Amino acid sequence: MGIREFPNGSARGKAATLGMRRSPDVSPRRLSDISPQLRQLKYLVVDEAIKEDLKWSRSVEDLTSASVGLTSIEERILRITGYYGYQPWAASYKRDERSRESPAPAEAQMQAGAEGSGRVNRCCWKCSVTQLKKIFWGVAVVLGVCSSWSGSTQLAKLTFKKFDAPFTLTWFATNWNFLFFPLYYLGHVFKSAEKQSPKQRYRECCRFFGDNGLTLKVFFTKAAPFGVLWTLTNYLYLHAIKKINTTDVSVLFCCNKAFVFLLSWIVLRDRFMGVRIVAAIFAIAGIVMMTYADGFHSHSVIGIALVVGSASMSALYKVLFKLLLGSAKFGEAALFLSVLAVFNVLFVTCIPVILYFTKVEYWSSFDIIPWGNLCGFSILLLTFNILLNFGIAITYPTLISLGIVLSVPVNAVVDHYTSEIVFNSVRVIAIVIIGLGFLLLLLPEEWDVWVIKLLTRLKVRKKEEIPEGNGDIASGLPNKSRRTRPSMSSFAH
Repeated sequence: MGIREFPNGSARGKAATLGMRRSPDVSPRRLSDISPQLRQLKYLVVDEAIKEDLKWSRSVEDLTSASVGLTSIEERILRITGYYGYQPWAASYKRDERSRESPAPAEAQMQAGAEGSGRVNRCCWKCSVTQLKKIFWGVAVVLGVCSSWSGSTQLAKLTFKKFDAPFTLTWFATNWNFLFFPLYYLGHVFKSAEKQSPKQRYRECCRFFGDNGLTLKVFFTKAAPFGVLWTLTNYLYLHAIKKINTTDVSVLFCCNKAFVFLLSWIVLRDRFMGVRIVAAIFAIAGIVMMTYADGFHSHSVIGIALVVGSASMSALYKVLFKLLLGSAKFGEAALFLSVLAVFNVLFVTCIPVILYFTKVEYWSSFDIIPWGNLCGFSILLLTFNILLNFGIAITYPTLISLGIVLSVPVNAVVDHYTSEIVFNSVRVIAIVIIGLGFLLLLLPEEWDVWVIKLLTRLKVRKKEEIPEGNGDIASGLPNKSRRTRPSMSSFAH
């Protein structure tokens, strides 16, 4: 089967066969020793079956190649004729050995699939555990933000009953921002593997202000404007608490999210989103309805204007920070807030003194100052800012923002039992509209893409379920016909 003879060369074929069966022990040293056999080989061709059987053999591959020299052809002919002990029939045996040594492709694929599925399961387990941790810490941060923000608002309302000095309270609470960087450094010491000295950490965080660090020019051009905006935001918010109830103040301050979007869209050229425009319209409509709820009295209108001004200053602070300074890391943000406290001590201290001597914010003696309320308000406000700035390290930013919205019902419950607030239908609708607008602003930028993907998946599932049901009905019909056919044939017989 391996070698095929031509009609005119039967004797030559027999001689060639005898020549190929020579023992390898008498292998020639020169090609001229087997010249008769070489002349007989020109009438022989290698059958396709032996080529297929010897596909692992290098000699067959070299024999079929065209670009080989005379010497290599002679060597390969000697191997084929058996003079060098070459046994082409041993190739199948080698293949068997190779197949025994290496596992089957299907088994290898199964093993790889099992290992891959194990890795995927482990990754999914790790991802689920990390997500559960983030959600757990998110709930804790939400409760902390809600309690600290509503607690500071209520405590400020109590403070003004004995100490009517909103700007002095703002100045006193802002001085506590100096603790931001020391608290951050303590966290760095306990958590980081590579511990640095306070001076080294300070120098590294100062790179946020530029290559030269925190110079005097940078202090006045980049830190001072934000110090002014910080003071105005807190002062207008606290002054509004004197005019209107804390529920209206807290819900109106939620409009700052809409103002941030509008300013970012105009100044920073952020992506336009129709749903956020709707949220901004909701916020403006809620402000108008909140004003209408009290009958447009001068007292309430001034308070609402103060809260809207505070929300506007807060939005301007955030947009300018992103425009001028960009994004900051935790250490850089802590250092920046501590720098604002330094600016407050150096350049804002004179204003409470002027207000005291001009009797705009006057108190008879220092003994009547409620230091407990002042310190409690400052600690709660510091806690709120810490959670707001550093909470994203352990949870999602959206969950942190939810804490501000949840402070509205908390303040509403407290006002219901401690003040004479009237929750008429207009006020309730205004609160719901502003809260809905705030929640719409929390939607991610690609929320519409996610919704479209979800709808397409639901459609695909419905289309898959319908053919499966039709297939079950159709598969039942032939079974019935098959069952009835034997009975028909039996009746025929």
